[in-house]
Amino acid sequence: MDWKLLGITFVTVFLSELGDKSQLAAIALSGGCKSPRAVFFGTASALVLTSLLGVLAGAGAAQLLPVKFVKAIAAVGFAVLAIRLLCFGDNSQETEETTI
Repeated sequence: MDWKLLGITFVTVFLSELGDKSQLAAIALSGGCKSPRAVFFGTASALVLTSLLGVLAGAGAAQLLPVKFVKAIAAVGFAVLAIRLLCFGDNSQETEETTI
């Protein structure tokens, strides 16, 4: 097993999931229920399944396309998301303020 890759993957996914909508949904669900353990196992299994789908899609794309091209697509996708968040992320606040 590549322990360095495991560590990098863990840190990357852990940091990207902090404050995510799925985490907020887990907080809301566990706050109003009598079985937080069920919420934990439900959210954990959902994250594992979505991660499995992502890994399978990435591995499949790497079989069809050069790895460097797949990495470039991922980098461009993250850059577009970052620019969109930086430039257009505060529009919801402006819209709420103008309607009040």
